[in-house]
Order: sequence, then C-alpha cells, then structure tokens
Amino acid sequence: MADKDDQQPKASDHQTILVAHMMTPGVVQIPGDVSVTEAASLLERERMPCLLVKDTEARFGLMTPTDIVKKVVAQGLEPDHIEVRTIMTRPVQFIEYDRSMDEASALMMSTGTPILIVTKQDQPVGVLTARDLILSPKRCATNISATISVIEGEGVGAEHQVAISQLSHVGASVESSALLLPGTKVIVSFCLSEMMSPLTIRGAILTNARVEPVSGTTGSFMATSWGVEIQFVDLSPADQSRIKAWVLTNLPKSFDPA
Repeated sequence: MADKDDQQPKASDHQTILVAHMMTPGVVQIPGDVSVTEAASLLERERMPCLLVKDTEARFGLMTPTDIVKKVVAQGLEPDHIEVRTIMTRPVQFIEYDRSMDEASALMMSTGTPILIVTKQDQPVGVLTARDLILSPKRCATNISATISVIEGEGVGAEHQVAISQLSHVGASVESSALLLPGTKVIVSFCLSEMMSPLTIRGAILTNARVEPVSGTTGSFMATSWGVEIQFVDLSPADQSRIKAWVLTNLPKSFDPA
C-alpha cells in the first residue's frame, strides 16, 4: 500500500498485548467517487469508526464522521454533490496485526492520527482507534493450567494441556507443547480459582512463537513449548466481568491503574 510506512515484519512477543487483540475486525472500503451522503449511510449501517477510501491503487484516505461534520455540514455544502475523495483524511497510517499496542501508541503519537488501519500481509483486516488504546487492558502474569480443544482448523477434535502465562479479558498467552497454527478456532477451559466455577471460552489463535528451552531442563514441558497468543471471542458479559475482577485483584500491588 502506497501510504504505508516502510516497516519490516517484526516477531511479536507472546507476552505483550497485540494490535489484533484490541482492533475492530473488518474494514469497509469504498472508491473515491462515492458521494458523502452514501458514505454517511454506510458508516451508520456498518457501525464502523471510519471507511477506508481507495481513490487509486496508490492513493488511500479515511472517511470519518468528523470529516463529514467539519468539511461538509459546517461549510453548508450539499453532501449529495461532494465526492469522498475531496474531503478524505490523508495520509492513512497502517500497522500490522502482530505489532504491540506500544508500537501502535507510538505511531499515533508521532503522526497525530487517532485511527490506524490494521493489515495482515498488506491486506486490511481491522481498525484501531485512540479509544482502543485507552481501553487496552493490563495483562496479569499467572500460571494457570488449561485445556485447549480445537474446534476448527488443523487438528479438529484434539485437546491440549497448556499453561496460561498472561491473562486479560480480551485474550491470553499460553505455553503449549503442541504447535497451534494462526487462525485455528479453539475452546479454552480453565479455572481462576478453586472457589470459582470453570470458564469455557471460545477463541482464535493469533500467533505462535517457539519458547527457548530453559537452561538445565531435560525432557520437561518447557523444553519444547510454544508461546501462543489467543484472542477471546463471543465472551459473555458475566465471564468478562469475572476475568476483569480477577486481573485487578492479582495485579502487582505497585501497579497504578492511572
């Protein structure tokens, strides 16, 4: 993509919160000759923070509600007669899905943009906003035994015993002796404590990375494990609240929520 920064792919740290965890999945793309009226209707119908305008193969822009208000309504212009290419915001900033939220924050600060288009292998797959950064949850380091059941993708029906090493209400980092491929749909089952009923959560594998063997270990679980990032999907409000409460309770005492 022409407007995309020249950045080399970067191996993700499986213990950090990734852009893919916090983005809004999906990107609505329109050509530059669409009228502002049509674009406004599309924004409302799709309930997206922006539209990606592809004016030409090498020229991209963003259409947001703010663009419509400031550049059309406030100017007393007729939206039926204005093409989105004339008021779209440029340049567009892109970021790969497996980058850290810290990198996304730095990119927003350096460019002054509140919206990033998330890509996977140069194809738009989601939208990340400044609000998403604010809501980005802290992850709690832990060591919880869990079972992963594969429900879609390679190895359907298989069950794997794993250890959750990082947990938040949007996802988890786990260490697994089995290689789980990105895109695999799974069910993660675990207990936050002996006093609580088990959680059974649907998720999708985002990334994996080999964990280096621990010095001095032989034949142990850690010797051949994979660090796997899982994004939770369809999490019920009740389960989300339970995990949030548990994370807040178990964060280090020195943690400052502000």
